[in-house]
Amino acid sequence: MADRSISSAKALWRILERARWAPSGDNTQPWRFQIVADDKVIVHGHDTRDEILYDFDGHASHMAHGALLETMRIAASAEGLAMTWRAQADDECRKIQYAVCFERAPDIAPDPLAPYIEVRTVQRRPMRLASLSEIQRQALIEAVGEQHRLQFFENLRERKKIAALLWDNAYIRLTCPEAFPVHKSIIEWGARFSKDRIPEQAVGVDQMTAKLMRWVMASWSRVQFFNRYLMGTVAPRVQLDYLPALFCSAHLLIRPNRVPQGLEDWVALGCAMQRVWLTATSVGLQLQPEMTPVIFRWYAQARRVFSADTNFAERCTALAHQFESVAGASTDEHFGFFCRIGVSSPPDSRSLRLDLADLMRDEQS
Repeated sequence: MADRSISSAKALWRILERARWAPSGDNTQPWRFQIVADDKVIVHGHDTRDEILYDFDGHASHMAHGALLETMRIAASAEGLAMTWRAQADDECRKIQYAVCFERAPDIAPDPLAPYIEVRTVQRRPMRLASLSEIQRQALIEAVGEQHRLQFFENLRERKKIAALLWDNAYIRLTCPEAFPVHKSIIEWGARFSKDRIPEQAVGVDQMTAKLMRWVMASWSRVQFFNRYLMGTVAPRVQLDYLPALFCSAHLLIRPNRVPQGLEDWVALGCAMQRVWLTATSVGLQLQPEMTPVIFRWYAQARRVFSADTNFAERCTALAHQFESVAGASTDEHFGFFCRIGVSSPPDSRSLRLDLADLMRDEQS
C-alpha cells in the first residue's frame, strides 16, 4: 500500500507540473493548487474582472479554468489515471474551488494530445499563406466536441473582412483609457521569456515599434498625445492586427450550441478551446487567440458600459454588428473563442509559467 501511495503522489505532482502550462488571458494564471490527498487536488480558481477590462464577468478566467482542467485530464491519462471534478463557487463565481479526483484506470489510453501540452504556444506574427488540409480541418472539427461547433473563415475575401474587423477592434483596444492599465502591466519589456506576463519579443511588433510602445505606454497622457497628433494607433494596428489577419490559413470561431447559462458552460467552453488549440499544434499549426472582439461583443450584448467615455459603448455595438455580419449570425447567438491558425516556425519568444512551487497553497491558506 505504501508503494502505491508514493507512486500516486509522484504522479499527482507530474500532472500538476504539466497542467500549469494551460493557457490563460495575458498569462494571468488564475489558479492555485492544493494537494489534499494522494488522489485529490483542490484547484482554487479566481478571476481578474476587477483589474482587467477583458475579463467580462470573469468568463475569460472561467474559460482558462476549463483549459486547465482539460489539461489536467489529458496529463492524468498519460499516468493511467481517470479524472473527475466538481465545482463549488460563490454567487458571482469570483472564487471557485474545483475538487479534482483521480483514480487508477488500467484500461485508459494516454490521450494523443498529451505530448503537445508544453509545446502549445501563441504565434502573434504573420504566418504563411498555406491552406488547411482536409486532415487538419477534420481534426479541428472533431476536437471541438458535441457541445460546440467550429466556423472557419478561410478564403481571402473572408480574411479581409476579419482584418477589417480587427482593425476597428484595435482602435477601441488602443484608445480606451480603461484598457490602458492592462496593456501597461502585461508586457515584460526587454524580455524573451516571461513567467507571469507577455515578453516583449513575443508581442509581435518590430524592434523600433517595441521601443516606441515602451516609451509611449509609460503614461496615459503620452498615449493620448501620440494617438491624437501622430497617428499612434496605425503602426501597432498594422503589425498586430491587420497583417496577421491576412497572413494565416484561417480564422476559427468556436460557437456553443446553446448560450452559456452558468459556470460549467464556461468551463466546458474552455475545455473545447484547449482541445482545439492542442489539436492545432498536433497537426502542425500555430495559433493566436483573437478574443477582444468577442469580449467587446459580450459587453454590447449585455448593454454594459465599461468606459467613462460613452462613445466606446457605441463603437462596441457597431463592432458587434460588424462581427455578426461577417459570421452570418443573429444578435442573440453566442460567440465563444476566436482565433487565427496557420503554418509558421515556432515563435522564438514565449510566455512561460510560474514555477509549480509558486502555484501551490498549503492546507492553512
